[in-house]
Amino acid sequence: MSFIYFIGLLLLVAVGFYFGRARAAGVERSTHLHSRPSYHGAFVVLSVLLPMLAVFVIGVPIADRIVEAQTVAALDPEVAADSLRRGGALREVYDVASGRSKAASPQIQRAADVYASVRGYAQMLILGTGLVLGLLGIAFGLRSLSARFRARNHVERVVKIVLLACASVAVLTTIGIVFSVLFETMRFFERVSPLEFLFGTQWSPQTAMRADQGGSSGAFGIMPLVAGTLLITTIAMLIAGPIGLFAAIYMAEYASPRFRNVAKPILEILAGIPTVVLGFFAALTLAPWIRHLGELAGLNVASESALAAGLVMGMMIIPFVSSLSDDVINAVPQSLRDGSYAMGATKSETIKKVILPAAFSGIVSAFMLAISRAVGETMIVVMAAGLAGNLTFNPLEAVTTFTVQIKTILVGDQEFDSAKTLAAFALGFVLFFFTLTLNVIALQIVKRYREQYD
Repeated sequence: MSFIYFIGLLLLVAVGFYFGRARAAGVERSTHLHSRPSYHGAFVVLSVLLPMLAVFVIGVPIADRIVEAQTVAALDPEVAADSLRRGGALREVYDVASGRSKAASPQIQRAADVYASVRGYAQMLILGTGLVLGLLGIAFGLRSLSARFRARNHVERVVKIVLLACASVAVLTTIGIVFSVLFETMRFFERVSPLEFLFGTQWSPQTAMRADQGGSSGAFGIMPLVAGTLLITTIAMLIAGPIGLFAAIYMAEYASPRFRNVAKPILEILAGIPTVVLGFFAALTLAPWIRHLGELAGLNVASESALAAGLVMGMMIIPFVSSLSDDVINAVPQSLRDGSYAMGATKSETIKKVILPAAFSGIVSAFMLAISRAVGETMIVVMAAGLAGNLTFNPLEAVTTFTVQIKTILVGDQEFDSAKTLAAFALGFVLFFFTLTLNVIALQIVKRYREQYD
């Protein structure tokens, strides 16, 4: 039904736009229109689109509720009273009605017949109501058209409302995510002390499910995770920061257009490589190579190390730094370069004294985005750095991060009322607060050092 409904919607929209635009064009030949014919056609489209979408969005959920209620009423009262048995019976009814299976009992067959009958009537009612309102919308739109009709104002008002609704959905979604994580975090803090969580030095989220179960300490101190996250992020930025910035300077100031057109897309391909592929590279190639070099130097290097994860992660985020910095450097007005050259400065002096200070705020934003990307990475750390919550700043040892532990805790069947599972939400909230702090710092730096040019 949905396919037929939207096919009818598209046909009526096309017909409405054609006749609305054609009628406005005919009026335009004899008198001056307030709005262009395309706006009159768009007004007819909106007259069709809005009521038909409203019928579908409102009618389908209501129809589903009515169909389900009538189907449940056809079942045995004992089955309908038990939620588990009712759910299983409804699945059988749906399978029988769709032809995927045969009826197991006369009761299921009777309920399937009721389901099919009521559902068919509901679909026909929605389809008929939508098409009738669509045709009335065309009639209303064409009737409203005249030389003085302000079609553009009406269309732009609807577009403004739609854009406001989209912006509101984005904002409300963010607020909903924050509050959902916050509520679960508060439930976690009812079981674990916030001081222990924020300043504890042991991380072992496994908790005993029985009183006689051992080997489950249930330690929830996040300092090892903080140390691991900062260590890997620092290594990644030590790789991506200089290489990305120097690549951006070369691409913007030294490279020929031909070389730039070839090299920049190749460099940005790094951003499109799946992180699981980079994780395989780190675990199977780079980590053994680092361990071998460490053994030659007499160092004890773990098979999974922060150094391997940080190096590959730095390689991954090079395009974030280079591409954004390149765009910012190119946005610096050419007049600043010409003025510096006119004062006798060399190209390198112009870059150091003029271009980089002028692009400083944008470069900082690029670095902050790269740091946020490194903090949020999971697969590379899982495969190259391990899961051990070690409180260390030694890059040759295995460490773990916030995102890795969130993934580890939520893998498999979990009871969402235990401290172990709720710890994932607490980690997510701390990670959210950390990235939010980075963004606020970046905004303050950009606001302070932003320079505007004519």
